[in-house]
Amino acid sequence: MSIAVLRTFVSKRKEEHEALLSKRIKRVLKVSEDHASTSEPPLDSPKPNEKSNGECEETPDNEPRDICEEPEKLPVGKGQGELKPPRVLEALSATGLRALRYALEVDGIGQVVALDNDKASVEACRRNIKFNGSVAMAKVESNLADARVYMLTHPKEFDMVDLDPYGSPSVFLDSAVQSIADGGMLMCTATDMAVLCGGNGEVCYSKYGSYPLKAKYCHEMALRVLLACIESHANRYKRYIVPVLSVQMDFYVRVFVRIYTSAGNMKNTPLKLSYVYQCTGCDSFHLQPLGRTVSKNTSVRYLPGFGPVVPQECSDCGKKYNMGGPIWSAPIHDQDWVASILADVKSMKARYPAFDRISAVLTTISEELPDVPLFVSLHNLCATLKCTSPSAVVFRSAVINAGYRISGTQVNPLGLKSDAPMNIIWDIMRCWVKKYPVKAQPPEHPGSVILAKEPMLQANFARAVASLSKAQAKKVARFLPNPERHWGPKLRAGRTITSKHASLLGPETVDEILSNNEEHGEEPKAKRKKIQDSTSIS
Repeated sequence: MSIAVLRTFVSKRKEEHEALLSKRIKRVLKVSEDHASTSEPPLDSPKPNEKSNGECEETPDNEPRDICEEPEKLPVGKGQGELKPPRVLEALSATGLRALRYALEVDGIGQVVALDNDKASVEACRRNIKFNGSVAMAKVESNLADARVYMLTHPKEFDMVDLDPYGSPSVFLDSAVQSIADGGMLMCTATDMAVLCGGNGEVCYSKYGSYPLKAKYCHEMALRVLLACIESHANRYKRYIVPVLSVQMDFYVRVFVRIYTSAGNMKNTPLKLSYVYQCTGCDSFHLQPLGRTVSKNTSVRYLPGFGPVVPQECSDCGKKYNMGGPIWSAPIHDQDWVASILADVKSMKARYPAFDRISAVLTTISEELPDVPLFVSLHNLCATLKCTSPSAVVFRSAVINAGYRISGTQVNPLGLKSDAPMNIIWDIMRCWVKKYPVKAQPPEHPGSVILAKEPMLQANFARAVASLSKAQAKKVARFLPNPERHWGPKLRAGRTITSKHASLLGPETVDEILSNNEEHGEEPKAKRKKIQDSTSIS
């Protein structure tokens, strides 16, 4: 996926440079034409070789031109001349596998700098560079350095920085946003999903500056928490981010953002951040924007957002709200980029061994509603009401027939994004329960409180034309099965394998490991420690 994004970045960067150069040339030509039209001498002007106050003396063609004719030349600055190949920094490279793949597989790439703080890793990386031939030796450079110090001492030198640490990237973000050139890209991974998904809210706040919520949308919220954190670090240096692609894959989240410098655009950051109010009784959630703008004539004022957007108790079920955030509530993907990446992947299918997985993820992202943060889970809605679940097509049809938009989400196969407010969603579910009644629940149960109200909207469950996405209509795979049985994070290095790990590794694997340990006379570390303690006491 990173290689696909990097290939698209190289081509887009070239297109942007050519467009900027063309714009500059047109502007210079226009200025020179205006200058020529205004500099025509009047009838009573002095003769050509005669000097006058504020005018230049004409010179022969073979002599240097005077400074008065400077506007005809293309001004020196950004965007002039040939575009240099992009420089890439892999901040935590280990043995350099990813840096080597960037150098060997991405056409048009320039220098790739691989950093690591471990001497053995750097030596292994340098060996791997030699193993991969002259191209790798010419492009890839391995250094022993602290990534934070290196990025701080090389400001705005790299067009792309790749951050993929163990756990949280928060300690690297401040220096990373400073090392990227204007318009460059930051690729950032976070693997501390337990923290980002609400398992340790206070730890998440200390690392990312946002409080997470436990809900079905927790993985998308993790993406938005990470984006808000990167934006916060960028704003300290009058910079801001533009997300290109944000994915949740396997057991981590990864975001691809471009970084620009503009004090004016930086002021829009509060408009892109929101707090989240999540009901503790039902699936209702509401967003509270941090800021707003008021326009008058040509001036724009930035003001605090209006609030609160919710009362003390949920208007649907009567329970209290939990409050989380702030999160990034602006779009997390650039659909033009997603379409370009997907087209590039399809055109080079043979060069992507994981083509099925990458195309499935990108296809799902291309069909998401870009301006709708977070999502609801149809199964959770039905669990709250204790009713049978309508099919996704039936529910989507009801939302579309009510005049709203709805789509799936890349994060969860059962998730549904919609711009319909929560009262419309619950009205549709009330109509569904009237059609398929449920058993009575205790009156204080959230589902009972919701069903006690009459629906304001009469839902239409007739099949809508747009109830199936294009990919679903063409039967394109969007969520692939796990590549192997017992797929998931494995044990941390150094842990002793016991029978309780059968659910992680599989019973066959655990039995094989235990039998090998018995053959070699190895004992679990815990038992060995107890035996040593008993002998020392005796």
